[in-house]
Amino acid sequence: MASSKKDNYWIPLADLMTVLMVIFLFISISYMIDVKSKQAERDKIFEDFKETKIDLLKDLQTEFNDDFRKEKWNAVLDKDLSIKFVNESVLFDYNKSNLKSEFQTVLTDFFPRYLNILMKPKYIDKIAEVRIEGHTDIQGDYIYNLQLSQDRTRNVMKFLLNLDYYKELENAEQNKLRFWLTANGLSFGRTLDVDGNLTEYSNQPPDDLKCRRVEFRIVTTSDKIVEEAIKQISK
Repeated sequence: MASSKKDNYWIPLADLMTVLMVIFLFISISYMIDVKSKQAERDKIFEDFKETKIDLLKDLQTEFNDDFRKEKWNAVLDKDLSIKFVNESVLFDYNKSNLKSEFQTVLTDFFPRYLNILMKPKYIDKIAEVRIEGHTDIQGDYIYNLQLSQDRTRNVMKFLLNLDYYKELENAEQNKLRFWLTANGLSFGRTLDVDGNLTEYSNQPPDDLKCRRVEFRIVTTSDKIVEEAIKQISK
């Protein structure tokens, strides 16, 4: 009788262990499927991010390659999709925010062609923001220059939105531009050296003339998704 009771005790226990193993197996399989699904999603995001940036760079280079020469606009297209206008003759005078006539001429030519690229069907849903960033030299107080740089971007924005090109756009396109365009004053936080490189990385002294500039920077929807994905990965 004692042996029979012992057998009856171990059989349910064995069944319980089997059930637990099956449950654990299902959890493991579900976890692996979830991990693979998230990884596949991340891979797609990064691939889309890379392709969008590469295509935008190619289109911008093709359109403006001749104009960006030092002999003409003296502008720089960076891999982060920013365009720096660094021609001292067209940029802002010391402590001023008004646009010179030379810069107005450049912007009148540049802006419609720039937006024609961004409005292409393959890009229009992949752009989250188009930043107009204003910068100053290092003379004076940082907060004062923050206001000065903001005034510069606001004046650029005002000029662009008064162009005939903008006024002739359909309402939907005007709304899209108002959604995209932002004016950001950055004071002298991102100074340039004489070669137009960020002094933060070149370790060269800032060049006051090149620092007084405006940049156009494209932020894609993938940029923001990638940032979020990196946060998730690092958790």
